[in-house]
Amino acid sequence: MKKFLFIFCLIIHIPLTHAQNIKALVGGTLIDGFGGKPIFNSVIIVENDKIIKVGHQGNTEIPINAEIISTEGMSVMPGLWDMHVHLMINGHSDYTHWDKTYLNVLGDIIMPASALQLLKAGVTSARDLGAPLEESISVRDRINNGELQGPTMYMSGPFIQKEPYPGTEAFRWGVNGAADARMKVKKLADAGVDCIKLIDQDQMTLDEVKAVVDEAHKNNLTVVAHSHRPEEIRRGLAAGVDNFEHTGLSSAPQYPDDVIEMIKERTAQMNKGPLFWTPTVEGLYNYEYVRDNPEALDNDCWHEGLPQYIIDDIEASIQHPGRLPYFQLTPSRRPTLERKVKQLMDAGVVLLIGTDSGIPMKFHCQSTWHELDVWVNEFGIDPMYAIKAATYWPAKMMGVDDNYGTISEGKYADIIAVKGDVLRYISLLQDVDMVMKHGKMVK
Repeated sequence: MKKFLFIFCLIIHIPLTHAQNIKALVGGTLIDGFGGKPIFNSVIIVENDKIIKVGHQGNTEIPINAEIISTEGMSVMPGLWDMHVHLMINGHSDYTHWDKTYLNVLGDIIMPASALQLLKAGVTSARDLGAPLEESISVRDRINNGELQGPTMYMSGPFIQKEPYPGTEAFRWGVNGAADARMKVKKLADAGVDCIKLIDQDQMTLDEVKAVVDEAHKNNLTVVAHSHRPEEIRRGLAAGVDNFEHTGLSSAPQYPDDVIEMIKERTAQMNKGPLFWTPTVEGLYNYEYVRDNPEALDNDCWHEGLPQYIIDDIEASIQHPGRLPYFQLTPSRRPTLERKVKQLMDAGVVLLIGTDSGIPMKFHCQSTWHELDVWVNEFGIDPMYAIKAATYWPAKMMGVDDNYGTISEGKYADIIAVKGDVLRYISLLQDVDMVMKHGKMVK
């Protein structure tokens, strides 16, 4: 009799446990990431880590045993992507000091803290572009295994360039000839990186640049390249780079005509797919505001996960925002940013939200919403376009759109929500009220 009761308990226990893993997000205005009209009074059914049903309260049955999560009065959308972050840095103004002082604690302290700060800000997926290889793979995998909290990370590992800057050899790899370029990319691919980061390609031979891109593509890796100088763009386009970063280091008012014509020629070749561009404008655009209103730096959200001695070091390094060498040319560059972004849009590129998060005075808990805010409220970009650039298109670019990027059936339940209408007030994203990653509530 006791054996029968034990078996009976096991049988009835299974559906009850199963029921606890069903959630229903009910009532919010759903912006699903595809760019269409929002769904009012939405219903999203999540089972375990996946979305199993999307609809509205008039056509979607809510399972009787689901946990109901009210999203009334909220904008509900896919978790944000940030396509250009640097987990290994966090706002410190002196890179030389930072690299020398904290290289040994990147994997255990700094990168995990950066990842946690991104996730709490509603960034559920992010691409890290430039860091030591072992630490990059370790942090990504520990997040995926549930040992650390953070976004789903896509890692490039070390930068590939002609010659590393002094003192940066741990995370910058130089190449000497096409064969060496292929060998370095193959080494990264074999280690398990998710993409290749190429910089200063105008200092490389065209054969070296082509070798980097060709070897990456052979290993099913996309290539992300700097576009600080016109020749970097020209060589990148000639070699088949997939995604360019930034808008340029110079104060020239616009891109040269021949560069724009090359971009238009590439975007016309739709058989190659979109040409992606991550402009990373906000850190430059808002520098003078931050310089003159440094109270914004007192937000302590970037302290999370960092020991006090590192917090103190960062604070001391940005005590005088107007004196930072990193930004001295910025007032001359700022007027060019909107023009260059509009040139790129007119030339047919697909823009992606990315922030260069971690550069001086740019903190992981703030950077992504700041970038969206500048696009929408300063450059006049349609908010739905901006949201799609932070959800649908990044997942498409990274080849994971079967599982990420939109709120639709079969995809991972990476969902955020904010109180109010985010399409009218994009800055609501500075304080995300709900963060769900893979069906689990983070915030």
